[in-house]
Amino acid sequence: MALVGRSAQEPASARRTSAAGPTPLETHAPMAATALMNVMIGAARKAGRSLTRDFGEVENLQVSVKGPGNFVSAADHKAEEIIYGELAKARPGYSFLMEERGVVVGADQSHRWIVDPLDGTTNFLHGVPLFAISIGLEREGQLVAGVVYSPVTDELFTAEKGKGAFLNDRRRLRVAARKSLADALVTTGIPHLGRPGHAVFLNEISGVLKEVAGVRRTGSAALDLAWTAAGRFDAYWERNIQPWDTAAGIVLVREAGGTISDLSGGSAMFEKTEVLATNAALHKPLLRLLAEAPAAA
Repeated sequence: MALVGRSAQEPASARRTSAAGPTPLETHAPMAATALMNVMIGAARKAGRSLTRDFGEVENLQVSVKGPGNFVSAADHKAEEIIYGELAKARPGYSFLMEERGVVVGADQSHRWIVDPLDGTTNFLHGVPLFAISIGLEREGQLVAGVVYSPVTDELFTAEKGKGAFLNDRRRLRVAARKSLADALVTTGIPHLGRPGHAVFLNEISGVLKEVAGVRRTGSAALDLAWTAAGRFDAYWERNIQPWDTAAGIVLVREAGGTISDLSGGSAMFEKTEVLATNAALHKPLLRLLAEAPAAA
């Protein structure tokens, strides 16, 4: 996949020009969604209604333990079944890569849905309203469309290759224009209990904290990428992150004019299970900063 994807040239009114941060996003009339995007949006919204009904009833959910600190709930499985059913019905034969169901090889192996039905499961199970549905589409090995939907806030982030990225069909997304790390608000994922990479992360965060304006951790990679595309965060990085967490967000960042790569600056995000997303000005400085972190404590 390509390292950087950029949307078509926009009028000056739609661009972010302030070095201090994003200018208000241009508001459009509702965008006419393509048939493909309507399918993805419909599946995300239907699953979102299911998650919303379960959210707030955390104590009543049937929860099984998939691994230390990595829970999977009945709500998670139900949302995935909804998405699988909707996408399979609309596009019979497409293949799937899903967090819970795994790999489903379809008759049409040139297309693959990459789905996380509930990114931010731990937040969900603790009543924290930071979770999202992530649906990406890969065609001939290239990511071509993505949807990230936050059911609690009813924020719908959408993007198609070459057509730009949007929030709720009306607001064109652009990454923030900040050029200095000292002004940047950065988000990341912290390896939790049972996950590898603690020592590496502690070394990386120690170096980053000394250079940036602030660091946040939402607990949802899909939202981290969507909010970076929207200019709310200036950058996001994480190791040991899976394709279903990032596929849709990669399309969003590219179509919002951002730069996204693995932590070596290449395009092997899925293979290396790592990602750095930001704007063109901050990308190389952050790559250098992360590379300077010792590999182990």
